[in-house]
Amino acid sequence: MKTPVTIIGAGLGGLVLARVLHVHDIPVTVCEAEPSPKARSQGGMLDIHENTGQAALAAAGLTDGFRSLILEGRQATRVLSPDGTVLLDEPDDDSGGRPEVQRGELRQLLLDSLPAGTVHWGHKVSGVRALGEGRHEVSFADGTTVATSLLVGADGAWSRVRPLLSDAVPEYSGMSYVETYLFESGTRHPAAAKAVGGGGLMTLAPGTGIMAHHERGDTLHTYVALTQPLDWFATIDFTDPAAATGRIAREFGDWAPEITALITESDVTPVLRPLYTLPIEHRWERGPGVTLVGDAAHLAPPNGEGANLAMLDGAELGQALAAHPGDTEAALAEYERAMFPRSAAAAADGAELHEFMFGDDSPRGLMAMFTGGELTP
Repeated sequence: MKTPVTIIGAGLGGLVLARVLHVHDIPVTVCEAEPSPKARSQGGMLDIHENTGQAALAAAGLTDGFRSLILEGRQATRVLSPDGTVLLDEPDDDSGGRPEVQRGELRQLLLDSLPAGTVHWGHKVSGVRALGEGRHEVSFADGTTVATSLLVGADGAWSRVRPLLSDAVPEYSGMSYVETYLFESGTRHPAAAKAVGGGGLMTLAPGTGIMAHHERGDTLHTYVALTQPLDWFATIDFTDPAAATGRIAREFGDWAPEITALITESDVTPVLRPLYTLPIEHRWERGPGVTLVGDAAHLAPPNGEGANLAMLDGAELGQALAAHPGDTEAALAEYERAMFPRSAAAAADGAELHEFMFGDDSPRGLMAMFTGGELTP
């Protein structure tokens, strides 16, 4: 007997899980708070790693579809010093093993791979409670409820499912990103486009950084990293784009203008993205009928691994459930035994990378990593 699965959250991890379950003829429903697939922007570029994200998509039977989304040349990497000096300029020679795709396009590939009606849009969770014997009831903001024998929280940093298993609450990391976009960059923002090049750009200093990627449609997508308390950002009026970008740019006053143009020439209202984390060793005691995937299980600052790990979580959980029909507890235990140490190791590596990028010795440690030198921070 195959136990039906209820997934909360239609991000990449939840959708890979749903697809793998569908491949194995396991009934699945995905409940998503957003009202539709196009309700909001799905973020920028993702580099999909061979042993995690690509392996997950292979398990989902979507390798060919994934390959059709790859943006050639986007693995190129540039590192500039704040004064604009080129420290590293690596072309995309197709040997990096981490092809780049647009997150929104990858999500749509996954959505299109599921039967119509699998995802229930506009289902914002208002509460979750245990019913006993591994069953749970999920309540939604529209007043409806669903009872399920197998509940998976794929609902991100502020998961409503996580409290069933863990008392851990995300904590502010001390750093936030400010997100901007420059459109038609080759013609409208030529200096910034030249600085970024055809792939990704990093310009870093202790505690700060400007990171951009050349996306589809000649768009430059930028994340500006600032180590500041949240109340510092509260003094900025993000509803006034000119005032907000001007205030952020003042933190980079002596940086090269072609780099700060990624802030000051933004074609959109800048968006604040505070970075939160769960403990590196976050785990829980096995709870009957429920588990977590992705950021709900192992939230960490951006390090290139988050989406890849979420997809691998979904794939491995789906495969474990298929391998143990009628014994969900064995499947969940098998999944968690592999997921806990993997996510802890990735979070520890991410913390080390964060130190190379934004620590007191930045960007020397990062350059050593790129050039194969000593990585001691």
